[in-house]
Amino acid sequence: MFNTMTLVKIVGGVCGTFLIFLFANWAGSAIYAMDATGHDGEHAQAYVIATGDEDVVEEEVIEISFDELLASADAGKGERVFNKCKACHKVDGSNGTGPHLDGVFDRAVASVDGFAYSDAMVAHGGAWDAEALNIFLENPKAVVPGTKMSFAGLGKIEDRADLVAYLQSISG
Repeated sequence: MFNTMTLVKIVGGVCGTFLIFLFANWAGSAIYAMDATGHDGEHAQAYVIATGDEDVVEEEVIEISFDELLASADAGKGERVFNKCKACHKVDGSNGTGPHLDGVFDRAVASVDGFAYSDAMVAHGGAWDAEALNIFLENPKAVVPGTKMSFAGLGKIEDRADLVAYLQSISG
């Protein structure tokens, strides 16, 4: 009733069906291209609408200094930005994964007793004034290569200004 030849026919029929679908897919992809690139990889554009913006002059970006931003910074917003720092830093005088930050403003770098700073941070020296905090908070690993601080940094200068204003307010 059910012999080897019947099984071969069934398997061959299933494989043949899949092969037909595969060839149909290849043919459909070759005939009806769904992407907008040509054979050489360039984007084909059907037409161009002239808008008159071809000779647009770049607008001059006015860069505001950090000191000006700090003068108008909001310590309340800085406290919200500090939420990114709370995972490692505390402001109650106790150390966490990182040193405590209460009183950090105008404090010497790597000077919290009882915290094991990296050799790179100890060698960095200086004091945490507004400009030093701004530069460090932008990209800690670039400023102090070898620091233990794994935070990537704050890209927005406004966030850094608000955070420095907050740290300044709690440094009393």
